[in-house]
Amino acid sequence: MTLRDKTALVTGSTSGIGLGIARALAAEGANIMLNGFGDAAEIDRLRRDLADQFGVEVDYDGADLMRADGPGALVEATRARFGRLDVLVNNAGIQHVAPVESFPTAKWDAIIALNLTAVFLGMKAAIPIMKGQGWGRIINVASAHGLVASPNKVAYVAAKHGVVGATKVAAIEVANDGITVNAICPGWVLTPLVERQLEERAEAAGTEIAAESNALLAEKQPMLQFTSPDAIGALAVYLCSDAARTVTGAPISIDGGWVAQ
Repeated sequence: MTLRDKTALVTGSTSGIGLGIARALAAEGANIMLNGFGDAAEIDRLRRDLADQFGVEVDYDGADLMRADGPGALVEATRARFGRLDVLVNNAGIQHVAPVESFPTAKWDAIIALNLTAVFLGMKAAIPIMKGQGWGRIINVASAHGLVASPNKVAYVAAKHGVVGATKVAAIEVANDGITVNAICPGWVLTPLVERQLEERAEAAGTEIAAESNALLAEKQPMLQFTSPDAIGALAVYLCSDAARTVTGAPISIDGGWVAQ
């Protein structure tokens, strides 16, 4: 197991992409700090299941990353709990859709706070710890929207472009400290949220889920296949491996050809 005795903090990891990444890192032997919202009993069950399945230590911290002190407190809580922090995955995010002229300012502020500012603050807190250890991996979950735009998503697109830029800056600064910093840029991912959206679309249109899936994918991707959270987890594991020790500052697309067009 390549990450045995190492510790990974994955934000927004109680479901979807974050959970897929946490599971993949745990499978490689990393101890895991989960973070995110959800039912307390369900999160505790998830924590225990991960620990039992992979034989690692798993804890949970519900820090609110939209607070200015949230990301730093979460990083420090992880270091205090496990004695170290080796892998930081900034994954937590929210979305809102509206044209620029009617986009609520409060929604802009919230999306920038969680999708971008929390990434900066997490890196700011984690980098000194990783420098002290002489090794670290920072993985920022951006999006295809970190590289290209779509209408009605001004805050999300701005935030994710910012994440890609911040990733590059941090990677340059720590290039010789044993730390790499990269951004994963997914396209359509089959998360529970997207599954529900497909069910609602099919019900409203009187069609099959498969037809709605193809229609949704075809709006952006040449490849009519969803990426799975597990596949993104596998990419994160690669970025933590010794084989990826010179991969840094890279926005890595996993998007069915979305941004190749």
